[in-house]
Amino acid sequence: MSPEIIRRRVVVLGATGSIGGCTMRVARALSEKIEIVGLSGRHNKNLLLELAQEFPSAHLCAGDETSSAWLSSQLGGRHVLQGDSGLLELASLPSSDVVLVAIVGTAGLKPSLRALECGKDLAVASKEILVMAGEEVMRVARHTGSRILPVDSEHNAIFQCLEGRDHSTVKRLILTCSGGPFRQATAADLRAVTPEQALRHPTWEMGRKISIDSATLFNKGLEMIEAKWLFGIPMEKIDVVIHPQSIIHSMVEFVDGSILAQLSSTDMALPVQFALTYPYRFEGPCEPLDLAALGRLDFEKPRSDLFPSLDLARRAGSVGGTLPAVLNAANEAAVDAFLAGKLSFPGIWESVARAMDEVPFVEHPTLEELIAADLAARAAVSYGD
Repeated sequence: MSPEIIRRRVVVLGATGSIGGCTMRVARALSEKIEIVGLSGRHNKNLLLELAQEFPSAHLCAGDETSSAWLSSQLGGRHVLQGDSGLLELASLPSSDVVLVAIVGTAGLKPSLRALECGKDLAVASKEILVMAGEEVMRVARHTGSRILPVDSEHNAIFQCLEGRDHSTVKRLILTCSGGPFRQATAADLRAVTPEQALRHPTWEMGRKISIDSATLFNKGLEMIEAKWLFGIPMEKIDVVIHPQSIIHSMVEFVDGSILAQLSSTDMALPVQFALTYPYRFEGPCEPLDLAALGRLDFEKPRSDLFPSLDLARRAGSVGGTLPAVLNAANEAAVDAFLAGKLSFPGIWESVARAMDEVPFVEHPTLEELIAADLAARAAVSYGD
């Protein structure tokens, strides 16, 4: 297909979140290339109403029956799906080519699998999907021939660096990390961290859960596991380096010593656009990068003594089975507890480590066993100090 006539019909699951907002910016800027055919929003019904009015032909899904009825009444009786069943229906729309999943947590897993089973390309912005069930997700994609297109800036960067290259020549994947707001903190500082402090990310504008994950570095740990599945690279070849400016989004080192990096401004619209228009490139809504204005790019090693999340993730990704699902679910529950004032900041990774030790391990789990491990991990999270 010529890039001049490309047109992608896109379903956006999680359209009212931060990634959804970036996707709408891209769709507006490339309206001749991208058609929005489906939208879901669980919590912000007012924004979903605005998007429904902007994209009048899109199928809609609200979080519950009350929101669905309200939206329908505001839209002159327009049909509005609801809940988990509605997400599955949106994910399998015959009119769509690509399903972009930007739902926080594990709620996007079943819609993602449904999209792949229907032969849709899957643009993944929710890393929990591959962390929890990477083996099954990749198996279904291979079976149907669907493409999995990474939207996370780090994985999108690696995707671009690896394009057309032999993966057997890869020495390391190097995920970059801003270090979060506490990269220079002491152990005493971390014990006193409040949710308000942890939510103030120094570089990116993100949702609450991912902001906390960036502060604990669990976000990067989850990305390590995701990278293993996306690119077929073993955990021992996946590293993390702190890069406070967040301009280099990730790098690939090859066996000859060459390192390729992808650089761009800190705007999630760029990886969203590349995923939705791949393999083509177009002028979009992102500002170009001014290297001279930047002046410098810095790098540091992560401090695993104070931030053990990377070691926990490496263990989970190396062992596999249900352990990544346990890590992911325990982290979600611990973040919720921290934000509610029930758990200290270091208590997040302490609770995750405890759950990884306590929840029974299954080496080759079914989807039902993964879901059971997820629930058991949430139940195992301690709300102590």
